[in-house]
Amino acid sequence: MIGIYRNTLKNIPVLTVVESSKQEEPLPVFIYFHGFTSAKEHNLALAYLLAQKGYRVILPDSAFHGEREEDMSKQELNFKFWDIVYQNLKELQDIKDELDRNGLIKDRKVGVGGTSMGGITTSAALTMYPWIQAATVMMGSPKPVEFAKKMVQDVEKTGIPLPLEPAQLEELFESLEGIDLSNQMEKLYGRPLFFWHGDADPVVPFQHSYEFYNEAIKLYKNPENIRFLREVGRDHKVSRFAVLEMVNWLELVL
Repeated sequence: MIGIYRNTLKNIPVLTVVESSKQEEPLPVFIYFHGFTSAKEHNLALAYLLAQKGYRVILPDSAFHGEREEDMSKQELNFKFWDIVYQNLKELQDIKDELDRNGLIKDRKVGVGGTSMGGITTSAALTMYPWIQAATVMMGSPKPVEFAKKMVQDVEKTGIPLPLEPAQLEELFESLEGIDLSNQMEKLYGRPLFFWHGDADPVVPFQHSYEFYNEAIKLYKNPENIRFLREVGRDHKVSRFAVLEMVNWLELVL
């Protein structure tokens, strides 16, 4: 029987999805981050499928989302996007440390994935944490600097004033350079990496991940360790096909 357990890890609200009889055993771990304005519960189907295959799946709520939601407008939340990504990155290490402390990770097998904002988090995490053994990016961008500039352009088109001065924007872009995987491909270290993206995505540009993949595959001694799944005509919503393909791929590499 697959169990869904609501708990906290280092004060982070999470759902743990795991085979009930193996709840206290060390298992391969997969940590999956939800998208912007979503919540941990929205990825239960994916987590269930992975738990069936023997993984302990951790679904955290990002800052200002789910159980951590605060009373703020969508516009206020939009301007916290990168703060949330950075918080995700810090909390990813916290979650991993807590699982380690409790002896719940088998053979150091830890994978990380995410949807949209969660996929952006995942790509950035690969620049920081060599302990990640496999990663899945579902319609995320491994080019945070480019994506941040696109976000600024999108806001400017609406006529809504940016709460940042030009100097602050430059500071943001500079800080994002440090977690921009597209400029640090050597940090992939040949680790298994899966991309899925709909080529009609109006939110996160398809080209970001597709162009990255075409460059990154040149660095892989085993090209089967990096996979890009393109879904023709798909917009900014993960399909069941994408989830099934991701789950099957992860089982091969982690």
